[in-house]
Formats: sequence, C-alpha cells, structure tokens
Amino acid sequence: MTGRHLWIRAETRPDEFRAPLVPADVATLVEAGTEVTVEESPSRCFAAADYLDAGAHLAAPGSWAGCPPEAFVLGLKELPEETGPIAGRHLYFAHAYKGQRGSAAVLARFAAGGGEILDLEHLTDGSGRRLAAFGHWAGYAGAALALRHWNGTLGPLRATTKDRLDASLPRTSAPPRVLVVGALGRCGRGARAALARAGIEPTAWDLAETARLDRDALLGHEILLNAVARDEPGEILLGPEHLRSGHRLSLIVDVTCDVGSPAHLLPVYDELTSWQEPARAVAGGLTVIAIGNLPALLPREASTDFSAQLTPWLRQLPDGDCWARSRRAFRAAARGAGATVHGPEPAPAEMEPHHA
Repeated sequence: MTGRHLWIRAETRPDEFRAPLVPADVATLVEAGTEVTVEESPSRCFAAADYLDAGAHLAAPGSWAGCPPEAFVLGLKELPEETGPIAGRHLYFAHAYKGQRGSAAVLARFAAGGGEILDLEHLTDGSGRRLAAFGHWAGYAGAALALRHWNGTLGPLRATTKDRLDASLPRTSAPPRVLVVGALGRCGRGARAALARAGIEPTAWDLAETARLDRDALLGHEILLNAVARDEPGEILLGPEHLRSGHRLSLIVDVTCDVGSPAHLLPVYDELTSWQEPARAVAGGLTVIAIGNLPALLPREASTDFSAQLTPWLRQLPDGDCWARSRRAFRAAARGAGATVHGPEPAPAEMEPHHA
C-alpha cells in the first residue's frame, strides 16, 4: 500500500448525481496501492456495489467528518452549511476564491479547523491550464437547454443520458442565431457539439473577439451562451446599461455562473436558476439559464470523463506540483478573506510540460 487514502463523500446537494471517481478508476487506484473508501449515496449514478467490486470500502453518508486525519476527502459540490471548523484535506469545487457570497465564511471554517481545500478548480499545470474539468459536458448541457427553451419544451430538469438528450434537441428550418463566447475552450467546444447535433453553426467568439467586444453584434443574436470565466474583475460582457430597445437577444445561458462574484461577466442577472425553474425572466426582455451544476444533467458521461482526467493526478498526492499550486491558491484566498492560515507555505513548483 502507498499509504494514500481517498475518502469519497456522499454529495448533499439534492440535484447532484455525479461522482468524482467512477468504479473503473477506483479499481485502478486500488490496484496501484491506494486505499479508497466510498460513502454510500442513493443519488449517485453508480451503485455502491460497483465500488465494492472495485476494491473500495463502503461507509455511511456523512462519515467523512470522522475519517482518519491522513485521508483526503474527495467530493464535488459544497459541504453542508454549518458554522463549525473543518479539519482535514478536502478536494472539491469550493467556489470560494473570487469573493463569492459566503466564501469568507467557508474559508474561515477551514482556517479555524486547521484544514485545507485542494480546490479542483485550481488544479492546474505549470502554464495555468486546468487538469480536470467538467467543462465539455457543462457546455453541452447548456446548449441543449437553450434549444429546448427556444422550442418551448424546457420544463423542470431530470438527470438523463446523452442519447436521450440528443433525441430531445429540436431541428427547425429557421434556427436561432446563437453566439458562443469562449468557443475554443472545453466548455465552448461542448456547446458547439450540442448545437451541431441540432444542425446549428453558431457564431464563435474567443479571445480575439472578446478583446474587441462588439456589443451591437452580441445583441444581434437571439441566444448568447457564455463559456468564459474570469478570476479577477474586468470588462463585463453585458450589463443593464448596454440593453437598447429592439435588440434581438432574448436568452442568455451562463455556464460559468459567477453570480455574487466581482468577476461576474453578465450582471444583467444576479440569482442562479434551478432544476425546478431552469429558465427565468429578468429585466430588459431577457431570459436567463444559469444552473450551478449543469453537467449533473448527464451524470454518467460527465463523471466518466472527469474521473479519467483526475485519476492520474490523484496518484501524485500529496506532494505533486499540481497539488502544491492548489495548496498555495487556498492559502492566498484564505488570507485575502482575512483568515489566518497555519503551517508552512508550499515551496514554489517547477514549471512542467503543458498537458492537453
């Protein structure tokens, strides 16, 4: 055994069906000497028995709070909303580094408990590129929901499969004009793949086009799908002050969902939408779709893809360069939020090759 122990916690969000690791990749890690414990979950898209067959131990939901201190607690979405300190090492998408609502409280809980976040959003290579992401399936799902809303068939959401989602995509002789911002990234490519299934070739903007932002051109499309996020405040894509009478734009799908952050690129809306109400009207004659866990609409496909990306880096725990970068990002965010972080600062990592 390597001494490495991964503890996969059950998600508490009611509309979360994904898994950070799928049974096949758990088997690979176990064979390589990693101990894996998986909390049972009725909502996870893979059965507990499949993890047991892969060599994992099973545990009760929520038992991560008492897991061995050397274990790495692996999840996806937010921890339960409580106020007590948090110990241990947690790998998940905390969404707490951009000044989002409630982020200071989350960081303070970890600092108070001597714990740390190894945020999966900040798991990067030496060039800053993310090493594991759900972006493709977020973009795919976002574009599919846009087309269903356009066709009048979008209601409350349920987890499904790609084949079923594809079968629901409308085809029309008069398709909407769609603009994808961030078209060359993972998320943008996923959106374009879903649009292609419906026979739609969108307008594709990436770095060059957004650098010389033409809002009149943006407002000349019926659907805007935003696949770009920023770490720092900057020029926004669209605000209430940019809306003019007679614009064609009617639907915004914001895959990045940076609501509550100073880096929010689309302040024409300020609240996320939900699985029960995926689309909501906002000011200026616009409708917005902004769901914080879009890839959960396709849980098996999204989980399998993400797990394959993440597994090689889990084998480097605890000391790989990518984890040192994630550790430093947590410390910088905690200090920026006024929290005191104890322990030595991780040494600067060597630059390493870019990984596609």
